[in-house]
Amino acid sequence: MPQVTFHTRQGDQWVDVTTQELFANKTVVVFSLPGAFTPTCSSSHLPRYNELASVFAEHGIDDILCVSVNDTFVMNAWKAEQEAENITFIPDGNGEFSKGMGMLVNKEELGFGARSWRYSMLVKNGVIEKMFIENDEPGDPFKVSDADTMLGYIAPEHQVQESITVFTKPGCSFCAKAKQTLIDKGVDYEEVVLGKDATSVSLRAITGRSTVPQVFIGGKHIGGSEELDKYLG
Repeated sequence: MPQVTFHTRQGDQWVDVTTQELFANKTVVVFSLPGAFTPTCSSSHLPRYNELASVFAEHGIDDILCVSVNDTFVMNAWKAEQEAENITFIPDGNGEFSKGMGMLVNKEELGFGARSWRYSMLVKNGVIEKMFIENDEPGDPFKVSDADTMLGYIAPEHQVQESITVFTKPGCSFCAKAKQTLIDKGVDYEEVVLGKDATSVSLRAITGRSTVPQVFIGGKHIGGSEELDKYLG
């Protein structure tokens, strides 16, 4: 691994973190991307790694690092905006790590300057075991560096739970019942709270209904708490 010192801002203090600290005696997944707050990175690449962090941990992964050629303030703001508390954000502001990996590319046509190519890798005690590097093709390819591909390599027998989203509102007893049902089944879910994360207009547009809860599993609209009970059997 390239030997680099990353300058990070933690609270109101500057804290230098080295590659030795990040990788020594650990099994680590790294995914690197062109930039914080950019579309694919924010909508797919980062959120899925954050979502599957507990599954990676079950299969021996000590940490998941997100590397981008951005400064620490941008990376911290992105982490907060994404609520990605399961990921360690690494600000490669000068591109030293990406250059050492041979992954620093020119994105001047987008006004980005030098940025990291999109890739992921499995690193054991500072030694790279496996890399998934996106093909050199136009645009921003995102086909092999995703979390599911990496998990498939680490734990090919693992069956990933389908994503579950529950639309709720405060004080709703049926919402509480639906959430408890999912908890009792031992499955993870995302909660979208009306008035905070979405509006009643959004709910009607997506589900055609105005009542809550409304549950989606694997992109399929299940319905309310009673329909959820029937679906889960």
